[in-house]
Amino acid sequence: MKMSIRAIFTMVLAVAAYSQAASAVVYPLPANNGRLIGENITVTVPENSKLPLESYAAQFQMGLSNMLEANPGVDPFLPTPGTVLTVPQQLILPDTPHEGIVINSAEMRLYYYPKGSNTVVVLPIGIGELGKDTPMNWVTTIQRKKAGPTWTPTAKMHEEYAARGESLPAVFPAGPDNPMGLYALYVGRLYAVHGTNANFGIGLRVSHGCVRLRDGDIKWLYDNVPQGTRVQFINEPLKATVEPDGKRYLEVHNPLSANQQEFDSQEPIPVSLTGKVGAIAMDPSVNQTVVQRVIELRSGMPTLVN
Repeated sequence: MKMSIRAIFTMVLAVAAYSQAASAVVYPLPANNGRLIGENITVTVPENSKLPLESYAAQFQMGLSNMLEANPGVDPFLPTPGTVLTVPQQLILPDTPHEGIVINSAEMRLYYYPKGSNTVVVLPIGIGELGKDTPMNWVTTIQRKKAGPTWTPTAKMHEEYAARGESLPAVFPAGPDNPMGLYALYVGRLYAVHGTNANFGIGLRVSHGCVRLRDGDIKWLYDNVPQGTRVQFINEPLKATVEPDGKRYLEVHNPLSANQQEFDSQEPIPVSLTGKVGAIAMDPSVNQTVVQRVIELRSGMPTLVN
């Protein structure tokens, strides 16, 4: 596996963070208002491997969707031995204030900017199912934190399970079998950022609207994010940046389905180059053939377009 000095530095920072708490991927913020961070790496699936793609996603702090976008055609259940997987560790920071937590549903990532650290922590998440969507345009705060949360299913949830011939208890007690995991950060009456008892859902639309993280990641947030921290929810499948050296990058993710028709369709959801992203991508210096190729591939990785 080849790694540049920049990638090694990023990994060293991640290891340092791991030694202090559970786990976290920490990137230094770029200088001069740049927004491009990290660098992609590759890993080869070993001979005789029986591990699913989720195993590699978890190893490198990715969501399953991140790995699927970066590695089209790879079997998510059993990647072929010898396959070279791209781990998409290079990112464009969302065009938001570098403050508190930013949750981008479209790329299924959570960004946390620890106050005074000049770093950003990036963690993969699972989000709400179609029709039970995670908020996509909302600014709130961490209102309270709880270790060992319980889960009280709503009447609608009881109805949904009953329709499938299943039942739910009135209250799920705290513990490893609780769907909310071992820690929760509450951001409103109906929503929380919490753990899970099903790691395969990280990088997928699986929840009833809350944000899910792997056990180590939610523990890191619980231990390090203060109550009252700003939380911003966004839904940005396209990100673009002009770096201090004049290079322009475009990052395109598959947009979230907005309705059942889009969800069931085999056709890609159309994307539009509008606003700041459009201004960057439509500049005369940009190669529009490359832009169209980036939109077509939707790899979720930044691509130089000028």
